[in-house]
Parts: sequence; structure tokens; C-alpha cells
Amino acid sequence: MEALTNFISAVNGVVWGVPMLVMILGVGLFLSLGLKLMPILKIGTGFKLLWAGRKSSSGDKGEISPFNALMTSLSATIGTGNIAGVATAIFLGGPGALFWMWCTALVGMATKYAEAVCAVKYRETDANGNHVGGPMYYIKNGLSSKWAWLGTAFAIFGSIAGFGIGNTVQSNSVADALSSSFGISPIVSGLVMMVLVGLVLMGGVKRIADVAGKLVPIMAIFYIGAGLVVLIMNASEIPAAWALIIESAFTSVAAQGGFAGAAVWAAIRFGVARGVFSNEAGLGSAPIAHAAAQTNDPVKQGLIAMLGTFIDTLIVCSITGFAIVVSGAWTSGETGAALTSAAFASALPGVGNYIVAIALSVFAFTTILGWSFYSEKCVQYLFGVKAIVPFRILWIIAVPIGATSSLSFVWLLADTLNAMMALPNLIALVLLSPVVFKLTKEYFAKQGNAAKE
Repeated sequence: MEALTNFISAVNGVVWGVPMLVMILGVGLFLSLGLKLMPILKIGTGFKLLWAGRKSSSGDKGEISPFNALMTSLSATIGTGNIAGVATAIFLGGPGALFWMWCTALVGMATKYAEAVCAVKYRETDANGNHVGGPMYYIKNGLSSKWAWLGTAFAIFGSIAGFGIGNTVQSNSVADALSSSFGISPIVSGLVMMVLVGLVLMGGVKRIADVAGKLVPIMAIFYIGAGLVVLIMNASEIPAAWALIIESAFTSVAAQGGFAGAAVWAAIRFGVARGVFSNEAGLGSAPIAHAAAQTNDPVKQGLIAMLGTFIDTLIVCSITGFAIVVSGAWTSGETGAALTSAAFASALPGVGNYIVAIALSVFAFTTILGWSFYSEKCVQYLFGVKAIVPFRILWIIAVPIGATSSLSFVWLLADTLNAMMALPNLIALVLLSPVVFKLTKEYFAKQGNAAKE
């Protein structure tokens, strides 16, 4: 076991090393420039389409509304990364890590946009009459047959990684948060989650989307609201926090309090890595949800999809990061969810740590739902629709196992497979970029002509 752990650690160091981080940022920057910064300039258009997409137009193909497609992808995206991941990035890389998370998100919006455009453009209808898509399908249907193995590789990595990053790691985080804050036994948390996940999963993507469409906005507003209270209570510290974040992004931070100090490279490395872990731009997971959207226009869904990165990192992660910096908790020596709890508790004594525990639990629970759909579609791609029910049973059983187990090895394996999912997806996005640029140009030309008439 030790030899296996050492081997996977070595692989992890390679796949999450400098080349991968450069590749993720590089592809995002390439797509941003190819789209002439359209994702950043058209954020307002994206929100208008999102609001209009709460209901689908008649004649649109797909299973879930464009709004619920984004909520399903956000249910998987907004999770432990937004609470524990941001805190870990600041603990390891200093406040400057937050700046590099923002940079990752700005170029990641173009990546997420391109993923959804390709997902809708190249999706298929399965044996049950449902629309399916994602990297494995846009590799298979958009590229020549010599690239088909990349789609299979993505599906293999995605089907296994989901059990770690999207299931057991999340249920473990919930059990840990509920145990430390409310004294609830991990086995009780695990069994309750298993029943709740089972009830949702057996209803398929429509029920997952319905639950996500209601739970995600409520929970995000609740957490953002609590975070804003922390910032208001520390309003006088905000200008200094801004200056510290920007300065720390480009200069080393000296050790102070419980903070060990960090070089600029650490801020970049952990800011980018945790940013990608949080918003999943480039991993290829979100387009699997967007492929089920009721839409006939790939570009429209792309404009909605790119908001996932904006909401996840530039709003939710920023709230966490600023709360940690303005409260001064970043020098406490705490890390992970405990650091975020300390920041909230300093401004909201007696309730702050409970707010973080509840938010973490709901975010992690919705991540289990969202990732169940991602992994299910990967398994379906490999084995057909007959594999759906056995997969769902296995997924439900894994929840209490994760809640009651030590997961250091599972976390390492899932983190490694996550990076390996990104490789086939990023290659496909570069090769299919001319299609994305062409469809985008045609869409906005048509919009311009319609405005003139």
C-alpha cells in the first residue's frame, strides 16, 4: 500500500505540476484571445440568458432547462473547494493566492464557454431518448477517429475520479463538519446522506436538476450573505486586505503568527491549483450537465455555462478569501475548513462556525448529486444504458463508506485522476477551437443583424 501511495504521489506531482497548470491557463488564455475576450465582455448577456432560461422554449431539444443545467453544474462545482480549498490555498500560498485564483477564473470563463458550446454541438441521444454529451462525445463526434481513444480515456478517468472527488471525499467533509460542530456521529451522517442521495438519484437527471435548481441558489445566497456580514464587521480592514492580496501575489510573504511564510511561486501554484479544483474549468465535468440543457443553440448555453466559473470563483471563493484575510485569521496557523470557521467565528462569535459547517454540508451534499450525473454519463459512455442502475447503487453505497473512512489515499488518487481528466479535454478544446470561434462569430453577427432590423 505504501509503495502504491508513493507511486501515485509521484504521478500526482507530475500531473499537477508546472506543465499542467501552464496548460490549463494557456488553453484558457488562447480561447480568451481567440474569442476576443468575449466571455468577460458579455457577462451581462450571460445573466440575461440565464434569467430567460428558467423556462425552455417549445421545440428546444434537451431534458432540463438552461437555468437548471447551470445549477446542476454549480451543484457539483460549489463544494468543499469554496470553503476548505480557498483556506488551504491561503494557508500554503499566502493572501496572494486569491489573486491567482481570480486570474484562473477570468481565463477559465472562456474554457467553460468552449466546453458547453462543444457539448451541445456534438451531443447524442441515448437508447432511453435522453441527450448525452461532454468531452467523450465531442472528441468522438468532433475529431477524427484517431482521437477516439482520448474520449475513452476521459470516460475511464471520470468514472473512477467521481467516486473520490465527487462522493467519498464530500461525504467525509460533511461527516467531519457535523461531528465537530454538532457532535453528530459520522455513521449517522453517512446513513442519512445515503438515503437522501438515493431518493434524488433514482429520479435521474430531471430530479437532480430540480433539487439543484432550488438548493444551490438558496445555499449560495445564505453563504454569501453571511460572508458579507463578516466583511461589513471588518469594513475598515478591506482596503488593507486588497493591498495585501495584490502585493502578496508578486512578492514573498514573511512568516507571521501561525503563518509559515510563502514565496511568490507558492501563491501562483496553490492559487491556480485550488482555483481549478474549485471552478473545474478545463476538467471537462461541467459540459456533461450542459449537454442535457433544453436548447438548440450551443452559443447560448455557452454564455450561460461560463457564469459557473464567475459565480464559483469570483463571487463565492472571493467571499471566503476576503473573510479570511480581513479577519486576520490567515495568520492563526489553522488550515482548511477550520481556517474559514475561525474567520467567520471572529466576526460572528457563537454562530460563525455553525454557518460554515451548515454551508459546507449542503455544498458537499449537492456536489455528490452533481458528480453522480457526471460519473454516470462516463460509465454509460463505456458500457451503455444498462450500466446506469448498477452504477447508481454503487454510488449510493459509497456515501456512508466515505463518511466513516480515512481518505488520504482516496483523496490523492481522485486528485490525480482529476488532472488526468483535464488532459484529453484540453487537447480536444484546442483542436475544436476553430468550430467554437466560428459558431460564436456567426451567433453575434446574427444578433447584430437582428438588432438593426
